[in-house]
Amino acid sequence: MPETTPEPPRNQPWENGWTPDTSRAPGTRRLWLAGALALSTIVACATAIAVMDRDSDRPSQASGTPPSAVAETPPGLISFATPSTDGVTTPAGKGGPSSAQASTSPSPGPHDSAAGGSKPSKSPKPDASSPSHSKPSATYRSVQSVNYPDRYWHVSGDYVKLDPIASAAGRRDATFKVVKGLANSSCYSFTTSDGTYLRHRNFLLRSERNDGSSVFGQDATFCPRTSAYSGAVMLESVNYPGRFLRHQNFRLKLDPFQNSSLYLADSAFRFVAGLA
Repeated sequence: MPETTPEPPRNQPWENGWTPDTSRAPGTRRLWLAGALALSTIVACATAIAVMDRDSDRPSQASGTPPSAVAETPPGLISFATPSTDGVTTPAGKGGPSSAQASTSPSPGPHDSAAGGSKPSKSPKPDASSPSHSKPSATYRSVQSVNYPDRYWHVSGDYVKLDPIASAAGRRDATFKVVKGLANSSCYSFTTSDGTYLRHRNFLLRSERNDGSSVFGQDATFCPRTSAYSGAVMLESVNYPGRFLRHQNFRLKLDPFQNSSLYLADSAFRFVAGLA
């Protein structure tokens, strides 16, 4: 009879007095630990968000700068009052309104060719409550150069030049009636004492009779733009966007915008009380 190898005894823990705990599902302790960890994470995130929101509500101030020092500076575009102290600021890019604020940087000299500033933007709407920023409407004004403040627009031989004014006739020829633009009522046109208009021809500013044509109306319309100089404006041609009135060799002409301090100074003008 062949010998039979006895089967080794199986692991039967209940025979030693131990029985498995079937009162709870497997992994319950791990589920409780995971839940507690998630809850603590949520509480920590909520606390961090609350602290950040509270800190963001506090006004930030530069070191040593009182709150009153950050007050907004008025734009200072067209001013028919006494011109304010010159201050240079960087004009905003063209296409959107931008307030020109004066800085403490010194004004560039009349022959400084260093680059500075960017293409000027459309001037903000004047504040109706401020007389110094009210838009001229059939008002007699003289136009003063920023970098040659002793010189004014002056009709001489049908052309407009930048001249010093010393006589009664010169004061009359340097005083213009500023009216709503012939081609755009939000811009300006300039008439002389004898009823002619200032218009550009071959990009030179000159005095001519209004022939009633649409071309004349556009040539005689100039739109104010933010200048790099406080209280001054640049005047852009309505039918040649990107070209601004500037003086060169003391003659007024339309010139494409140039990103230089010389161009910014030559194209900056202030409206002052009529000399006549």
